Amino acid sequence: MTISEENYIKVIYHISLVSPKGVNTNAIAGMLDTKASSVTDMLKKLAEKDFVSYQKYQGVTLTEKGLLAAKMIVRKHRLWEVFLVEKLNFSWDEVHEIAEELEHIKSEVLINKLDEFLGFPSFDPHGDPIPDKQGIIKKIEKHLLSDAEVNKDYKCIGVKDSSTDFLKYLDKQKIALGSVLKIVEREEFDETLTIAIDGKRTTISNKIASNLYVQ
Repeated sequence: MTISEENYIKVIYHISLVSPKGVNTNAIAGMLDTKASSVTDMLKKLAEKDFVSYQKYQGVTLTEKGLLAAKMIVRKHRLWEVFLVEKLNFSWDEVHEIAEELEHIKSEVLINKLDEFLGFPSFDPHGDPIPDKQGIIKKIEKHLLSDAEVNKDYKCIGVKDSSTDFLKYLDKQKIALGSVLKIVEREEFDETLTIAIDGKRTTISNKIASNLYVQ
């Protein structure tokens, strides 16, 4: 696959996690900042290579071959993120764009050696699961903090929004993976939350809480 084809496969995979019945071409165009006509041309190429199943006006789904290919791209991306944070001391808001470049390295041997070197991590620095070399993804039970109960301890295990701005905001609030969070009070008017972060109180919006995964 070309880099462009890999990017399409990965985007289709991520969108399909919330739209399993078929991914709309406009959604792909929006994610890749390109024209719908360009998406259609690429989907035809990917269909010819048996990476996707595509019918005009009915959306696109990944074939078994395409799904495995997508998981391998995600695997490389997330392993490189772990490496950048744990071994090169990047912060979690700095690694996404670098991993976007590194994920296109073709060597399967290198990636498997990287996995071994890192101790076979199950999750990346943002709490997202890392597929193993067979494409198997470890599933865990998780909830959004916005849906959590009041006066109950939860552990932060991931983020829904991994944008740089959001991660920097969490750093300012001293919220990280493993932080113990408790909703002290939920405002009825706008669902603003007063929370305790490892025992220290602060206030966050419902939007912030809706992007934090806890268990």
